[in-house]
Amino acid sequence: MTTQSGYAVHQIARPTGFPTAADFAQVRTPVPSPAPGTALVHNLLLSVDPYHRGLMDGGEGGFELHTPLEGRAVGRVIASRDPGLAEGDLVFHRRGWRTHALVTSGADGTRTLRNHAGVPLEAYLSILGGTGLTAYAALTRTAALREGEDLFVSAAAGGVGTATGHMARLLGARRIIGSAGSAAKVAHLTGELGFDAAFDYHDGPVGEQLAQAAPGGIDVYVDNVGGDHLAGAIDVLREFGRIAWVGAISMYNGDRSPAAPRNLFEVVHKSLRLEGVLVRHHTNLQDELEEFLVPHLRSGRIGTDTTVVQGFEHTVDAFLGMLRGDNLGKMLVRLDA
Repeated sequence: MTTQSGYAVHQIARPTGFPTAADFAQVRTPVPSPAPGTALVHNLLLSVDPYHRGLMDGGEGGFELHTPLEGRAVGRVIASRDPGLAEGDLVFHRRGWRTHALVTSGADGTRTLRNHAGVPLEAYLSILGGTGLTAYAALTRTAALREGEDLFVSAAAGGVGTATGHMARLLGARRIIGSAGSAAKVAHLTGELGFDAAFDYHDGPVGEQLAQAAPGGIDVYVDNVGGDHLAGAIDVLREFGRIAWVGAISMYNGDRSPAAPRNLFEVVHKSLRLEGVLVRHHTNLQDELEEFLVPHLRSGRIGTDTTVVQGFEHTVDAFLGMLRGDNLGKMLVRLDA
């Protein structure tokens, strides 16, 4: 071990409902030296994501208490005994929520980032990362969006939502509708991101607002919320419509097993298709995603759409803020270089 110290965020208690800062602790840790086959990475950017909330309840596959939390991160190799990673390489890996990490090339998604000139680092944890890959898989594989079709996306001002809006436009969607949690976010969607219509789900029943925004119906729904958003979309979907169910943030801090939507039988009546989207099943699309998006990132046609919090010590604040909906686009934490 070296004498240098780093820091990691530990979960120290199971949240009851919405998490609080008291459920976490920032722990000082020694920076390890790499063993054969590993490389030491200094993290530069950390991702805080909705799926972390579910893992915090423990159980099979969940986070253990009093150990460093994990998540997507981008860092630079500062020492290596892994022949696949050289000092100075920028890497994507999944050992985030800490300042330093030991990684192995090819293990658990660890990979060297492709050097795309003119593409900001934030893109690799947003529209070119798991967030963008989720949106791309949802649109091109799960829902198979076709040119000229109409789309609704919930939580549209978040990371997956903004990426979905950008990609749907590039894929030739005719009309794109989004829901969000504030008037400012609605204005951002229609004024900055090019959505054709948007509404604040606090302003009335989601189904009624969606029907007003899409009087002719929709073909595809990318669902990040579940609950009343899913029920509303089922009502408005046209025959043979498709639902790509990415997440259910409306359930993350409460009942995880709500009753099925009252109109679920409409899936049969309209011959709808509903399929879940897990990004880990679509990692083979990474190169395809980058080839599709990098020219548009370089030209400025699309942006990274991120909210960046400065400083590792604010990682938990960023996570809680993301759950509250404080972010526009993907929420990231930037560490000091």
